[in-house]
Amino acid sequence: MSDKKIKIGIIGYGNMGKAIAERIKSEYAVSVFDKDRAKINNLFGIDAFDDVVTLVKNNEVIILAVKPQDFDAVLSEIKDYTKDRLIVSIAAGITTKYIENILPNPRVIRAMPNVGAKIGKSVTCICKGSFAGESDMVIAKDIFKQIGEIQELPENMMNAATAISGSGPGYYFFAVALKRHEFNFDHKRFHIDFIAELRAAAETLGFDAKTALFLANWTVVYSDLLLKETKLSPEELRNQVTSKGGTTEAALEVLYKGGSLADAVKAAVKRAEDLSSRI
Repeated sequence: MSDKKIKIGIIGYGNMGKAIAERIKSEYAVSVFDKDRAKINNLFGIDAFDDVVTLVKNNEVIILAVKPQDFDAVLSEIKDYTKDRLIVSIAAGITTKYIENILPNPRVIRAMPNVGAKIGKSVTCICKGSFAGESDMVIAKDIFKQIGEIQELPENMMNAATAISGSGPGYYFFAVALKRHEFNFDHKRFHIDFIAELRAAAETLGFDAKTALFLANWTVVYSDLLLKETKLSPEELRNQVTSKGGTTEAALEVLYKGGSLADAVKAAVKRAEDLSSRI
């Protein structure tokens, strides 16, 4: 069980920042900051700070839940205040090394959750940077256990994980929207076949068979649960997980053109690599 005394500050209160905050607030003291103040008004069980520096000063663990294009500005603003803090980044394509080059000797954990976090059914891949210790990984894993399954990976597989489990729900929602109106649509058979297809696509990116199956299975199972529990249409959920210029959008562009899932995940990996190189 987590120690409720651990103070966690989340920078960025978009879909993922909000999902994490809501799922962990019963186990941790959670506070948030977002440059859009309207997003953090009238929160229940979560404190809100007016500026990012104050948030960092008042918390032990800082979760960076901002878009890659906003990363440099945030790191520049907080770099003088991160001593003795554990930094957890959930941004696609941003390496621990990149953060370590900006912040002074930081303990960095990189994580890639997915939209299933909204209902506590995420698949989160995780790795640690050069200065993070095993005790830091224990804390990070405990945080992400609150929102679903965890898979520890070497960092050189994190962009691939982003393409499979991070963006995977978007592919599933796309495929369901495409197939569900077909005559005699067999949802159970479709579900099984999609797991197999996503697993095969994961293997083309270098995942071993066991890890590929783990990521594909839970990504699809939890995406299906999200459809059922939210009662939103697959089109609505697909739109929610498709950020402009992001990895899911890159993969869906391939699928819209009739490309294979294997080609789509490769496009997502390339976009994750591009995001890292552009900032």
